[in-house]
Amino acid sequence: MFIQTEATPNPATLKFIPGRVVLDGGPMQFTTPEEAARSPLAERLFTVPGVTSVFYGSDFITVTKTEGDWQHLKPAILGAIMEHYMSGAPLLADGITAGDDAREADDEFFDESDAETVDMIKDLIETRVRPAVANDGGDITFRGFKDGIVYLNMKGSCSGCPSSTATLQHGIQNLLRHFVPEVVEVRPM
Repeated sequence: MFIQTEATPNPATLKFIPGRVVLDGGPMQFTTPEEAARSPLAERLFTVPGVTSVFYGSDFITVTKTEGDWQHLKPAILGAIMEHYMSGAPLLADGITAGDDAREADDEFFDESDAETVDMIKDLIETRVRPAVANDGGDITFRGFKDGIVYLNMKGSCSGCPSSTATLQHGIQNLLRHFVPEVVEVRPM
């Protein structure tokens, strides 16, 4: 098994590509060892000193660290990923394959009179923003729309990334304002 690694815009996060489907359904993020208990792989990755977050995309895993040098952490992380896939263990111990998106859809907020605008915003995020963000090892999802402000949730390498503010303000905000005049600002949640 060959696992590729890629740098992300976030220097604290590295993207691991195992060359197979990681997670069917929406993405999933684990930010504590307690959350990771539902995934044998995430649980194993949290045993590597310095790991603070694990994110599953459709065909990649991003790992975020607080301390340590990637040169020292990378072999342990690669080993944990390889051991997991070689063992044949399921990705999720509870068998649930729906990612964070299923739960987040229930938490969305917007006025029903803005439903058409929200549909346009969601379509732009889904077709133009999410694929680009996934290339960088992260994900971004719609959370709400109120008073012209779009609220987005950033996960994976995007969460805590030094360039995420610029991405939101200059990239996503400009894109949404261009196509949806009702948008005045984009904020993270």
